[in-house]
Amino acid sequence: MLDLFAIFSKSGIVLWCFQSTGEAFTSAVNALIREIILQGRSFKEEYHHDQLALRFRMDNEFDLVFVTAYQKILQLSYVDKFLDDIQLEFRDKYRQDLESRNFFANFNLDGEYQKLLRRAEAYGKENRAPKMRSFQESQKSKKTMAALIDKKETQKEVEARKEPARPVYNAEDDEIAKNKQKLIDRMTKKKADSRKSPPSNKDKKGKKARVWDNAGQTTEGLDYSSPDPASNGGGGGGEDRFMPQTAWVGQARGDIKDIDYDDDESDEEDYDQRAAKNTSGVFGMFKGLVGQKALTRADVDPVLEKLREHLITKNVAAEVASSLCDSVALQMEGQVLGTFQRVASVIRDTLSEALVQVLSPKRRMDLLRDVLDCRRQGRPYVIAFCGVNGVGKSTNLAKICFWLMENDCKVLIAACDTFRAGAVEQLRTHVRHLDNLHPGKVQLYERGYGKDAAGIAAEAIGFARDSRFDVVLVDTAGRMQDNEPLMRALAKLVVVNKPDLLLFVGEALVGNEAVDQLTRFNMALADHSKMQGSPRLIDGIVLSKFDTIDDKVGAAVSMSYITGQPIVFVGTGQTYVDLKALNPKAVVKALMK
Repeated sequence: MLDLFAIFSKSGIVLWCFQSTGEAFTSAVNALIREIILQGRSFKEEYHHDQLALRFRMDNEFDLVFVTAYQKILQLSYVDKFLDDIQLEFRDKYRQDLESRNFFANFNLDGEYQKLLRRAEAYGKENRAPKMRSFQESQKSKKTMAALIDKKETQKEVEARKEPARPVYNAEDDEIAKNKQKLIDRMTKKKADSRKSPPSNKDKKGKKARVWDNAGQTTEGLDYSSPDPASNGGGGGGEDRFMPQTAWVGQARGDIKDIDYDDDESDEEDYDQRAAKNTSGVFGMFKGLVGQKALTRADVDPVLEKLREHLITKNVAAEVASSLCDSVALQMEGQVLGTFQRVASVIRDTLSEALVQVLSPKRRMDLLRDVLDCRRQGRPYVIAFCGVNGVGKSTNLAKICFWLMENDCKVLIAACDTFRAGAVEQLRTHVRHLDNLHPGKVQLYERGYGKDAAGIAAEAIGFARDSRFDVVLVDTAGRMQDNEPLMRALAKLVVVNKPDLLLFVGEALVGNEAVDQLTRFNMALADHSKMQGSPRLIDGIVLSKFDTIDDKVGAAVSMSYITGQPIVFVGTGQTYVDLKALNPKAVVKALMK
């Protein structure tokens, strides 16, 4: 039993709708459009929302979407056939209006809907269980008694059927013989060279020092005797020479700057001209294909296969690259190109738009405004950091702390990594350096090792509320996604303290591993937090080590695609000012080079 069937255009105009119940389906259809169709996940053609299952078809020629909804508990095998039949019926009946894009015509499918639905239900009942064959229809009934008798051949008959053995040519024997001869020649030459007199050392040149790029021209040693902190030694002896650079103060005020990529000369040329020059490129085979034809799957599959390989070389996870290409294929199938449009250019532009949509935040992310709102409420804004081992959680926490301090926020860092040796000392060092830059704006809350992380975080939040801190940054222990005890402890920390923002810190170096990490982190958090209260998932991503990957920025796409959450910060270096915001268009431009 179908609860809802609707036909609407991609521009949002509802052409026809049938609803069998009084239930409101607006939220379910809006969630389908927002999370599946707009996010380039339409290859699934199925979406679950609460207790509803939604299946849909996209008609790219006329920019239409056919959607049906039914209870998820039901297993309806006829839905796909029904969608295909009613799509063909609607196209045939209103072809003239659809070709003229007259979406305000009088569309009516009352009679056809019930007829096609009954036919699809009957088809589903017939094909529900396979019909068993009778004995007369089986192959065994056609065998005779003579065929069942086992005839034994005599030895002479077997030998007579055998063909004479032929000599088999083996190319490996020739290769082995050649390699043996090369080895003998090499050994003979070495013996002949050993009998010669050794060369004199008069003309022997010493090893030259290697000159590194961007190494500078300094030839003098470092001088730590100068009392001036701005000198090359940073001050006198002791710890003073390791003091942070005070020139950083004032550089991170305001919003985080977007990360950008320099355009090279090849990007300035038109894409069609470059494709025409280089026929061996990713889309070179399609440079002669022009418009005025409806695209088929056979037209787009070869170029999408090249595209998928290109994305994988840019560090996009293979699973995500395949899903994106499948989604683009469904969007392109049935479209009619313009007069001189090339298939390669249209597919490239479509994929670029899908990638920008994946990387763009689906909700507002303004941390400074949220911090000010919590300040008016008289409570601190709590940010918790999680991730696998060694990705840079503590370092990026210190960068975010510096940015908040630059914007006049008082920050308390909670050392909840009570598992790794040296974790508290690392945060203590960061706090000392940050306090030298902005005295009195940062403080560390620690209780040593081996304690309950959830309890320490709760104490830190209470202390921050009483001491009028604006932000609490909770540092957690690094853990692998399959470490159940530590994942349970992280879920407990999240459920007990309810942080306003839960950030996952991931490396920009990972490819397929990003899919496994984020999927298991979300699953573990949802499972363990559901047992202790309401389920909680990751709210955002911090991408570290972004300066080490050049243009292989595919990890950003993989992480955003898997979680559906935005990349809030990007770490681009080792100093406190090396923190950027993600620019989706710049990332896609680097990805599509």
